[in-house]
Amino acid sequence: MEPVFAFPLDLDGEGGRRRTLHEALRGAILDRRILPGAELPSTRKVAAGYGIARNTVIAAYDLLMAEGYLLTRVGARAVVADVAMGKGAAVRLAHPMEDTRLAPAWRAPIWPATRHANDGQPGFYLGMPDCRQFPFDVWRRLLVRASGPASLTSLGYQAPEGRPLLRAGIARHVSFARAVACHADDVVVTSGAQQAFDLLARVLVTPGETRVAVEDPGYPPLRSAMAAAGAQLVPVPVDDQGLCVDRLPDDVRVVCVTPSHQFPAGVAMSMDRRKALLDFARQRGAVVIEDDYDGEFRYGGRPLDALRTLDRDASVLYVGTFSKSLFPALRVGYIVTPPWARDALVSAKQCIDTHGNVQVQDALAHFIAEGHLLRHVRRMRKVYAERRTAMLDVFAAELSPWFEPIASEAGIHLSVRYRDADDAGWMLPHIRRHAPGAQSMSDFGKTTSTASGVSFGFGCIDVDGAVVALRSLAAALAIRR
Repeated sequence: MEPVFAFPLDLDGEGGRRRTLHEALRGAILDRRILPGAELPSTRKVAAGYGIARNTVIAAYDLLMAEGYLLTRVGARAVVADVAMGKGAAVRLAHPMEDTRLAPAWRAPIWPATRHANDGQPGFYLGMPDCRQFPFDVWRRLLVRASGPASLTSLGYQAPEGRPLLRAGIARHVSFARAVACHADDVVVTSGAQQAFDLLARVLVTPGETRVAVEDPGYPPLRSAMAAAGAQLVPVPVDDQGLCVDRLPDDVRVVCVTPSHQFPAGVAMSMDRRKALLDFARQRGAVVIEDDYDGEFRYGGRPLDALRTLDRDASVLYVGTFSKSLFPALRVGYIVTPPWARDALVSAKQCIDTHGNVQVQDALAHFIAEGHLLRHVRRMRKVYAERRTAMLDVFAAELSPWFEPIASEAGIHLSVRYRDADDAGWMLPHIRRHAPGAQSMSDFGKTTSTASGVSFGFGCIDVDGAVVALRSLAAALAIRR
C-alpha cells in the first residue's frame, strides 16, 4: 500500500503510537511539509495505511485540534490551520537576497514593485497594454484549432527556434510594420523579449571580459540579463537624440539600445546617431542589440528606419515582442538574427527550455496570417493616440508649471521632465498618490546624471480616467505651490 503521507512516519518510537503520530504531524505542520489549508487524510485511511487502531488516529487528531493546529468542519475532513512556522521554516528564511552565496546579479529585484502591482486596475503603469480590447473570441477559436485532433503531430518535441509557420508570420510582420527585411530562417522565437535578452547575453558575453553598453536611464531587465551573464556594464547617457554614441568607450563589444522609442525617456534616436552607432559597430567589431518593444504604435509621420534595416554589416540583432501589441501573458517574443549568430542562439534556446508552447505559437501564427494582428494594432493605435493626446493637453495646461513633455511619437507611455529638478523630492509622493503606476525616471538609471523626470503609461487607463487623475495631481501640486 502507498504511504498516506509524503514524508517518513515512524510510529514505533517511545511514548506510544498516539503520541508519536501526534508529534510527527505537528512537526510536519510547523515545518510546512503540510501547508495551511491542506486537508488531512481520513482517520480510517491513516489507520489502514499504517496498521494502527483508528481510535489512536482520532486521539492524535483531537489533540492537534485542541492545540490549534487543525480546524474542523461539519461533514468534512480536518484542515491544517495557519500557525506560526517552526524551526525548519525559520532556517529557510534566515538567508535573504543579500546572502553572499547568491551571485551578485540576483541579489536585488530587477524591476520596481509597481511592475506587477496593477492587477488589472486602471493606472499609468508602464508596459501594460489595454487587454480589454483584445479579440478574445478570435483567439479562443484559434487556440481550440491548435489544440484539436489535427494538431496531434505537434505534441512531441519541437525545433527550439520555433514553429515554422510562426517564424514565417513574424518575418512578414516585421517586414511590413518595421521595414525589417528578413526571412523565416532569420527568426528565433522566444518566450518573450526577456528570454531573448538572456539568450543574447549567453552567446555574446564572455564572463568578466565583455563590456556591454546600456542606455542610462534604460530598461532594467535587459541590464540584468547582461549582468547575470557576467558582462561589465557601461552606462551611457541619453539625450534628445537618443544614445550619446560619442560617449561609447572603444572597448565596448555589445551595445543595447531602444532606438524607436527609448525606454523610459521616449525619444527616437536621430538618423545621424543611428548611422554613427552602426559605424562604431563596424569599425570595432561590436554588435548592436536593437530592442523594438512597442514600435508598432506610431503617432507621427513615417518612423525612422530600424537599425536592422540600415545595417549592411550583419551587426544588429533585432528583438521584438507581442507583449505590447497583444498582451504580456502571451510570452512570445523573437530575435531577427544575422546568419553568424543563428546556430548559437538556437543551441542556447534548446539549453534553456527546448521549445515554447506549441499550441500558443500555432494560434499566434494563424492570428497573424489571417490579418487579426494588423487589425488589432490599427485599432489600438487610434485608442492609444486619443489617450496620449488627452494627457499631453493636460500637461500643456494645468500641469505646465511643473512639467515639460519629452518629444515622442511612439509607444504606450510618455515621459515628462521636471521644470525644476529640485522639486522632485516633494512632488513624487503626490504623483504616486494621484497617478498610480507612474514612475520616476531615476528608477531606471545607474548614475547620478540620469535625467530627472517621470514616465506615465497610458495602455491601461482610458481618456476620462487619465484626465481626471492628472487634473487631480495638478490641484494637489497647486496647493503646495
